Amino acid sequence: MAKPKELKVTLVKSKHGRLKKHKACVAGLGLRKIHQTVQVADTPENRGMINRISYMLSVEEA
Repeated sequence: MAKPKELKVTLVKSKHGRLKKHKACVAGLGLRKIHQTVQVADTPENRGMINRISYMLSVEEA
């Protein structure tokens, strides 16, 4: 089976003062601090979280 694609996600704006759902999406992606980068699988669930908080993130294909 082929390895699923991965995305490099970086938090570029603070999560303080954001909506509860947006903070939950940041945590769900595994991000804690500004400028922290994580690699996540390119799944519909992760894409949905990324789309919801796209204004806070920088995303590139890994």
